[in-house]
Amino acid sequence: MTEPQSTPTPQALLGATEIRRLAEEIGVRPTKTLGQNFVIDGNTIRRIVAAARVDPQETVLEVGPGLGSLTLGLLDAAAHVVAVEIDPVLAAKLPSTIADFRPEKAANLDVVLADAMRVTELPRVPTALVANLPYNVAVPVVLHLLERFPSLQHGLVMVQDEVADRMAAGPGSKTYGVPSVKAAWYSQMRKAGVIGMNVFWPAPKISSGLVGFTRHEPPVTRASREEVFAVIDAAFAQRRKTLRAALAGWAGSPAEAERCLREAGVDPSARGEVIDVAAFARIAEAKIPLTA
Repeated sequence: MTEPQSTPTPQALLGATEIRRLAEEIGVRPTKTLGQNFVIDGNTIRRIVAAARVDPQETVLEVGPGLGSLTLGLLDAAAHVVAVEIDPVLAAKLPSTIADFRPEKAANLDVVLADAMRVTELPRVPTALVANLPYNVAVPVVLHLLERFPSLQHGLVMVQDEVADRMAAGPGSKTYGVPSVKAAWYSQMRKAGVIGMNVFWPAPKISSGLVGFTRHEPPVTRASREEVFAVIDAAFAQRRKTLRAALAGWAGSPAEAERCLREAGVDPSARGEVIDVAAFARIAEAKIPLTA
């Protein structure tokens, strides 16, 4: 008679006790300045890793690994993790934590001491981004990394829930704005879930949202990314104004703004929150003189 196969026991992850012990060992107290909220629930980590759809052959870029909660889960799922950490104390501690909890995976981790907003080189080429991002810099970090590392093909980030809504919003939504349009330049964003407050230490005052993304090609246009983003910024600087009025400064005059809008096939009386990134690209292109 064949013995029934048992379900493999999941690898242990860091809980509240381990997180507080590790923090005490290195004298770390989470700071609001760095937006540090450490995940203390293993099931939440497993949920994030599963939602990220990480392939076993991938190199994952993690931003703000902190004490290593998510890092352990990612090392269980991926071939390699490159962790970018701005706090030198946390960066120094992370390799020993991995060596203690996953000795067989210790060689699969690279720790980079850097500000994710300024990092331009990594020791390995990442194909996925998975991170619990500080609320105050989440959007600029994601946009910087998508621009700087075109190898990033997909990912999942945990951000403040209302920020998640903005990043994933489509035209016409109340939450559609600059983060929505700029993120859409690089990828298809989707809301992938909500995480409660009690799985963090310290507990934040608002729920977190998961945003998944899949990279796609930007709109085909003669305008550069910078030129398109300048139109986006101008359009949303004064949300109540029509595009003709909002883009007057960018274009040089209301009349020139109207010309660009009509050439792009956009109603000058419309507002920025109703048009997509491709329309913004056409508006930017309309301002560029045709070469002879």
